[in-house]
Amino acid sequence: MDGQATRAAGPAGEPRRRMVPDDRRREILACARRVFGEKAYAEVAVSEIAAQAGVARGLINHYFGGKRQLYLEVLAAMVAVPEVTLEVLPKGSLEERADGIVDHFLTVVHRNRGIWLTTVRLMSQSTDDDVAKVTFEAEERTADLVLEALGMSPAFRRREEARAMIRAYGSMVRAASHEWLARGTLSRTQTHRLLVSALVTLAGEIENLAAGGPALAGRAAAPGPA
Repeated sequence: MDGQATRAAGPAGEPRRRMVPDDRRREILACARRVFGEKAYAEVAVSEIAAQAGVARGLINHYFGGKRQLYLEVLAAMVAVPEVTLEVLPKGSLEERADGIVDHFLTVVHRNRGIWLTTVRLMSQSTDDDVAKVTFEAEERTADLVLEALGMSPAFRRREEARAMIRAYGSMVRAASHEWLARGTLSRTQTHRLLVSALVTLAGEIENLAAGGPALAGRAAAPGPA
């Protein structure tokens, strides 16, 4: 089925190159990110995504099961950190690695601005159970990968305190990127500095927790009422 689809004409009418199924699937997802980022869900037709990807509409149903399933997978992909990211993380000090991670993230969300802002809005406002489920699962996969990138053991990565810290940082990431991309109240440079600083601090707290110290150790307690 996919072999036939790869001979379909592209957006400009040129023949499409042959692709293995995984590559074709990734291309469909990329086109779906772009289309869903430009239009509301109700305004998007599967045939439009198929035309941009240069495939038959039936191939999208074959890979994803339909428009809603494709949309949910697009949202999940925007929330989750891809496993391949671990392979390209910069080497060096914690600060250098944090700088590289944040820079990579900001580049990705800027490139996919429309669907990223849609994802941020849905995560904060949607009452759709399917959206909540896929974004929760994506957050959990992200927690696993971030803790792995910080060198934490599999047993420690299951600790809810550590996972809660990662999830809290994720909320900050979404809020900061919204300030930058939607409201224009922060520049990219300011957003970058804010997220790097927070990630370095978070890594220190997680390392302390892994060493047996209490969460948020070393921070002075807020003074109580006089």
